[in-house]
Amino acid sequence: MDFVNELKKIFGNNLLYKKEDLFVYAYDTSQNPDDIILPLAVVFPKNTKEVSKIVKIAFKNNITIIPRAQGTNHCGATRPTKDSIVVHFSKMNKIIKIDKENLIAIVEPNVVIGDLNKELDKLNLFFPPDPSNLAVSTIGGAIGLCAGGPRTFKYGNTKDYIINLEAVLADGTIIVTSKNLNKNVTGYNITSLLTGSEGTLAIITKATLRLIPKPETRLLTLAYFNSLTEAARASNKIINSGFIPSVLDLIDKNTIQTIEKFNPCGLLTDKEAALLIELDGFSECVKYELEILKEILIKSSCSKIIQAKSNEENENIWRARRSAFSALARLKPNIITEDIVVPRTKIVDFINKIEELSKKYNIIAATMGHIGDGNIHPNFALDLEDSIQKENFKKLKDELFYYALSIGGTLSGEHGIGTQKQKYIQDAIDKNAYLLMKKIKNLFDEKNILNKGKTL
Repeated sequence: MDFVNELKKIFGNNLLYKKEDLFVYAYDTSQNPDDIILPLAVVFPKNTKEVSKIVKIAFKNNITIIPRAQGTNHCGATRPTKDSIVVHFSKMNKIIKIDKENLIAIVEPNVVIGDLNKELDKLNLFFPPDPSNLAVSTIGGAIGLCAGGPRTFKYGNTKDYIINLEAVLADGTIIVTSKNLNKNVTGYNITSLLTGSEGTLAIITKATLRLIPKPETRLLTLAYFNSLTEAARASNKIINSGFIPSVLDLIDKNTIQTIEKFNPCGLLTDKEAALLIELDGFSECVKYELEILKEILIKSSCSKIIQAKSNEENENIWRARRSAFSALARLKPNIITEDIVVPRTKIVDFINKIEELSKKYNIIAATMGHIGDGNIHPNFALDLEDSIQKENFKKLKDELFYYALSIGGTLSGEHGIGTQKQKYIQDAIDKNAYLLMKKIKNLFDEKNILNKGKTL
């Protein structure tokens, strides 16, 4: 492997190539693969020029490049494929600049979103995209998958906050996609094209982010209902009321009970569903909206309203919401989190389908999601070492995704496609649009070495 010797000369100790060092990089948070594929090497660049050097070596040797940060994605986007090098961004984790006057931040790809917002908080600024695992999720991963989170309903997802990117193309060429301006329609929007491309078009090494002022006040309300239908109807009434909550999330009974069993937070376990509603803005406006919200909830047969009265109580509710995945992981060896978007009018039908299929295939399901934008996250607890459960889950997944497509839904709202949803993608996208996407991929990456085997 001559290319390893080339990499050794450049990167020295910032290179792993021994088999025992590579196993940890064969996995991400997605469903366990049937065959574990080790990368040929893992490289830890410190800057864009070093990334370019790696890519040039890979291009010359026809070796696949897998960009990776924390590996917390659920779709297999950072899993190595045959004859691949992992480019690991752990050493590119600097917040280069926060410009309060121009409302921008310039960051490297391994900056953790939670850490960024702690720094922004000191300046009363705010980067709205908030994946549930924001304590470990990185900017690079969020851009690669166009991540969202609970606040997407009001604020939009990652693509709405990316102004400019520095990236490395498949042959090692370094490009800058735009200017560090909040408004720019000069030329094609390559910035948006790369956002959500899962590392298949270019490797992002620096990002300029749009920031907004931090809301003066945030208030959380937890509203319980005796049926999913009542909760869904209430959410529609809230949306149609004239104000927009920053968060409008749904949590089903199974999720509530599991959280409370393994991470007691005082949740009511006898209710069929709960809405997690956050209002934010100026204090007087939030107080006014809160009165309207309570009136809507009471008229919508809400059985119990819990109102956070302090930041501490806000954080306690958020801890409960964000602990769902780890709580569910106590049920079975494997948790598979899916990410599907359906029209709001079909949310109840879709959740009922999840329950129907989980019973049919004897697999534990707990559902939550961002009901405001129709983004539903069914979480399935199972043992993938059990061949029957593993096969049953494949059948469940097929039925669930094809059902979602049949009611006007799509495959992902924020987790991406990766390797896990490729088999459905041609059914989810217009045929001619799919062919155009293939041409775009070939234009950017004629040798097909950038995250080969992902997305399309």
